[in-house]
Amino acid sequence: MKTVGIILAGGLSTRMGSVDKCLLELDRKTLLLHAVDRLKQQVAQVAINTNSDADAYQKNGVPVLRDSFKGYVGPLAGVLTGMEWAHSIGASHVITVAADTPFFPDDLVNEMQTALPIGSGQIAIAETCGEEGKYFNHPTFGLWPVALRDDLRVALTEGVRKVMQWAKPHGVVNVAFNAKPFDPFFNVNTPEDFETATRLLKEHYL
Repeated sequence: MKTVGIILAGGLSTRMGSVDKCLLELDRKTLLLHAVDRLKQQVAQVAINTNSDADAYQKNGVPVLRDSFKGYVGPLAGVLTGMEWAHSIGASHVITVAADTPFFPDDLVNEMQTALPIGSGQIAIAETCGEEGKYFNHPTFGLWPVALRDDLRVALTEGVRKVMQWAKPHGVVNVAFNAKPFDPFFNVNTPEDFETATRLLKEHYL
């Protein structure tokens, strides 16, 4: 299994007002760069998927890829873009992570790869367990077989937009990650979330 990584940074940041949340600085590093550095430690090659024209996206030392499926149809377009890029460089799988999630697990790729039987064609999706024992999946954190790229393009053409709607028929393996002392898939959507991220960074990483 040869895995490369792509960071999904295609959101519109509507809950951040007019600010591109991926470019907000958390301890002198943008949220985007936090994701780049974290993923670089786990795979040999990383790219960013965004439809933004901001120059800052070009300054992270990795390729920047626009959606290969037009129309701003959501995260599945980023998954497809990642699959097609991975195929072009000879990878069998692509791992996707969200750009606004600065603390995702540093063993994400290893755990996801371990969970997938080699040659199964299944998809691994990260999940965490909440306080009441209920599991929550994180569909933008997936390990995707590149061989499914044509199937995904057809699905998008037919109007499929939900990640799990497309993934489930191919077989999903849920991979659980520890949610203590906080959920590592905590993502920044609002100014209040950014304040929380600043606190978490100080308490657990600095």
